[in-house]
Amino acid sequence: MAVDCIIFGFDQEELKILLIKRDFDPERGRWSLMGGFLQNQETLDEAAIRVLTKLTGIRNIYMEQLPAFSKYDRDPVERTISVPYYALINIMEHSEELIEEYSAKWFSLRNFPQLIFDHNAMVEKAIKRLRSRASTMPIGFELLPEKFTMRQLRKLYEAIWDENLDKRNFTNKVNAMDILVKLEEKEMETSKKGSYLFTFDKNKYDIKINEGFQFKL
Repeated sequence: MAVDCIIFGFDQEELKILLIKRDFDPERGRWSLMGGFLQNQETLDEAAIRVLTKLTGIRNIYMEQLPAFSKYDRDPVERTISVPYYALINIMEHSEELIEEYSAKWFSLRNFPQLIFDHNAMVEKAIKRLRSRASTMPIGFELLPEKFTMRQLRKLYEAIWDENLDKRNFTNKVNAMDILVKLEEKEMETSKKGSYLFTFDKNKYDIKINEGFQFKL
């Protein structure tokens, strides 16, 4: 029994996936998801957390389990059932030293290499689940820094759904949900006037959910 982790990050412009270069046979030298075998006295979630922390150095990562891949010949060495997890991380918080140690690299989700075994199929499943969840849950904020602009938020959802969004309609939808806090601070790098920064108010979101609120973008 194994776990494989599909790690997504956002670089403020596009969605990316973190891959490692396999250093053992079979398929040595090819790109792969980061994974590992389930250890004794370990749950699947614990195994996924171990793998994610080992590669990124980050704890408390948002992750979600996907359906198992159990085709009998999916691994040419031995019969292996793999349970994939997709994870969302702030791309600025990961450990560059650990990523270098494991020969890992960020690739654009629009252009990443063919992966070993059935890992491409796992990525496809993860993308579909991410798009579905992003429509009904505020998981996108896991990919952003604590403070972000409305443009960064819109660019994130454009990257997740792979489509252009109307700026005004998107802003109106987000503001109508009343789950962001507008700060007095501005981000001054992208324009002379600057753009106001926002934070996600999880406490307000949790209260609204208990009152029957539905997140929908």
